[in-house]
Amino acid sequence: MVNVQMKKGALELCVLIVISNKDQYGYELAQNISNKIQVAEGTLYPLLRRLTKEGYLETYKAKSKEGPPRKYYSLSEDGEAYLAELMEDWAVFSDAVDYFIKEMRSDE
Repeated sequence: MVNVQMKKGALELCVLIVISNKDQYGYELAQNISNKIQVAEGTLYPLLRRLTKEGYLETYKAKSKEGPPRKYYSLSEDGEAYLAELMEDWAVFSDAVDYFIKEMRSDE
């Protein structure tokens, strides 16, 4: 099981990556994320609202075959730039963590 704090730190990045690949509605996004990371919908929707408010996501409604129109999320131009920044930060961070795991733990 993944530590809650680690999960929170990576969730924003994962959400932006999934949406950058294909516009998503909330439940669809929750399903796509929870296939790999266990996450409660109650965690996801506040994050989507915040990312929208900050201008990284845009929303639109589209008809659904199974009921009322769905609210879709897509990446804005600012969101694309923010995602690139987060991915660069993640690469640096994960390289440092990998170093500590591989190099420092090998001394034992």
